[in-house]
Amino acid sequence: MVKKLTAGDLLLFFLLGLASPVLAQKTYFVSPGGQDRNNGSQQFPFQTVERAKEEARKTNEEVVIYLLEGVYRLADPLIFTPEDGMNDKSLTIRSYPGEKAIIAGGILLNPTWESHTKEIMKTKITPPVDFDMLLVNGEIRHLARYPDYDPAAVRFNGTSADATSPDRVKRWKNPVGGYLHAMHAHDWGDFHYRITGKDKKGNLQLEGGHQNNRQSGLSVQNRMVENIFEELDAPGEWYYDQSGSTLYYYPVPGEDVHNARFEVPQLKHLIEFRGTENNPVKNIFFKDITFTQTTRTFMETYEPLLRSDWTIYRGGAVIFEGTENCGLTNCFLHHLGGNAIFFSNYNRNSIISGSHITQIGASAICFVGDPEAVRSPAFEYGEFVSLEEMDRTAGPKTNNYPANCLVHDNLIYKIGLFEKQITGIELSMCRFITISHNSVYDTPRAGINISEGTWGGHVIEYNDIFDTVKETGDHGSFNSWGRDRFWHPDYKIMCDIVANEPSLIPADAISTVTIRNNRFRCDRGWDIDLDDGASNYRIYNNLCLNGGIKLREGFYRVVENNILVNNTFHPHVWFENSGDVFTRNIVMSPYQPIRVQEWGAETDYNIFTDSLSYKAARENNTDEHSIVCPVNFRNPEAGDYSIDNQSTEVFRIGFQNFDMHRFGVLSPRLRQLARTPKMSLPVITKDNAGTGVISWNGWHIKNLETLGERSATGMDAERGVYVVTSIAFDNPLRDILQANDVILKFGNKPVNNLSELFEAIGKSNLKTPQEIIIFRNQRENSVTIPGNTIR
Repeated sequence: MVKKLTAGDLLLFFLLGLASPVLAQKTYFVSPGGQDRNNGSQQFPFQTVERAKEEARKTNEEVVIYLLEGVYRLADPLIFTPEDGMNDKSLTIRSYPGEKAIIAGGILLNPTWESHTKEIMKTKITPPVDFDMLLVNGEIRHLARYPDYDPAAVRFNGTSADATSPDRVKRWKNPVGGYLHAMHAHDWGDFHYRITGKDKKGNLQLEGGHQNNRQSGLSVQNRMVENIFEELDAPGEWYYDQSGSTLYYYPVPGEDVHNARFEVPQLKHLIEFRGTENNPVKNIFFKDITFTQTTRTFMETYEPLLRSDWTIYRGGAVIFEGTENCGLTNCFLHHLGGNAIFFSNYNRNSIISGSHITQIGASAICFVGDPEAVRSPAFEYGEFVSLEEMDRTAGPKTNNYPANCLVHDNLIYKIGLFEKQITGIELSMCRFITISHNSVYDTPRAGINISEGTWGGHVIEYNDIFDTVKETGDHGSFNSWGRDRFWHPDYKIMCDIVANEPSLIPADAISTVTIRNNRFRCDRGWDIDLDDGASNYRIYNNLCLNGGIKLREGFYRVVENNILVNNTFHPHVWFENSGDVFTRNIVMSPYQPIRVQEWGAETDYNIFTDSLSYKAARENNTDEHSIVCPVNFRNPEAGDYSIDNQSTEVFRIGFQNFDMHRFGVLSPRLRQLARTPKMSLPVITKDNAGTGVISWNGWHIKNLETLGERSATGMDAERGVYVVTSIAFDNPLRDILQANDVILKFGNKPVNNLSELFEAIGKSNLKTPQEIIIFRNQRENSVTIPGNTIR
């Protein structure tokens, strides 16, 4: 039986493991300038980690391997087995104090450039190597692509329906080896294909498309192609002709290609821990190491994560499989083509802490167990194991999954560079994972994702999750699914199943997931999104800055004492006898129910900030004991949404303040690097109609008319139309507007208030694209609304 450990227990084990090498009798030193025939002393260091590891295996004592300053370029991954770490032996590999050691999976090129055209340079690559990722002076350069790279574009940094049009394809002499990247038709992630040819009509021949578990087709509009020679037409682009071993490069302005550093990743993995439940790798720690330069992996073999929307490549720059009490601390992982860290199958008491993870091609940290440990598994949305064949035993069949692991105090941002069905921290087929004090932002999909109910018990606390779902849709800063054994794609059949066999509901979600004391902000979805079937959650003391909380098709969710700034509760498709509870929450707009016949075990004792929202709730026969009350936050502009002591009615109904100053990373060096989210200025009055807040194309907007709104937006005066929040996440302007924007012009007409906005709209031809000027990030920005968009 797996016993749940607290975050404190896990940290203590980890710190003890890191501390024990202080008493080590064996230390070895490694330097890129050393020799493997040396004795491994500081004066005569080894050259490779592999050589030091060989020496460490010869002793049963605790060992520290110090990596001296420099870049350690690996020809093969470093593999650690139980011979390297066991019960009575620990191994720590770390940078020498005050020095920077880098483990890299790339090689240096030695180009001899000559002109190909006026703008484009070329060089032979000798000896020939294969690569599809290039770094110049440490920065990723983009393969020749269409559309050209645009940092302001929403998806893939630029997409177009024309990317695969026959007219364009016909202009390509030989597109074999190119790639098509396309968003899902419903924005549920993405697909990737390798181009294998074309026909005479200009239709591409493709292989791939296995990177998404919801095969509902490709977006017609949101497509991008790359590695096409004829599209080499913009600074920073490159193309590698593998058959001729020739690299073509379009330098960025001011770049001296003759003295620049050109590097290409060659390895998918840098570090591999290889153990099993019966023979685990134990007590191996990496500290203060930089890991960089792995290859892109989106065309590797993927596997479905049960019936979630995900498929995944089971690998990463650092792979933990069969470990106990191993980990990374204070490491820097960057410019990696696939996943950064992957816990596969059996892992116990292992930790990632104090690390900085950025510029990642796919996900940052993944915990994924063995599907063979799941009882009666199904692997696609429409599949269902028949009740006649179903195993009804609760819990896992084996122990081959991650449990009692900790992700603590990590800074994760700018991930999903190449793949979009990714997340900051992924949990699938695992148990008792604690995710605490992490800052996660700038992600194309969720910041934290739980793919299904197997097997719960996770604690998600004190995280700061924002700027998420930036390239996709129908998702949240926190997202989960629960398409477990009870779940059926036919809702009516599912209702019969749960009515007749309620014991199936917690058969996979056997332990409660706790989400507490976090700060969430999603501007393109929900702050917390419990989607299809997600069950057995307790959600409390969370600050939801923009997107509210959604619960769909699940059971036994307790949501209490949360603050939903400028948003509300979104119950979708609830069951009879769901056991759901929504109580003592601060709610700032009307509930948004969809197909809710019964409102759970309790929806009551909430605090509404306006009478219209309360009235709508009472019409649904909920909230008999709830109140309408002005809520005075202490300092929302600075992120303090604590209720001041004058709001006595709020406290009498049972709401309790919670800590507003402990979200996100703790380490001083990471706190200096980390961003924090935009703070929403609450729109609170006795009657929402009195604020001038109106609904417009899926957004709440109003006149910018208070000093607080001016301060929150950075405007120079109380003018313009203030965009409060999105109220429909599939709205037609979701790629154009953001909460906290101020609309200053529509077309060429100034907009100082709502009246002028609608006057300008009325005089415009909405069938044609319309330019609007918005104030965002302390400056005016021009954006274009496509024709036939505004209703």
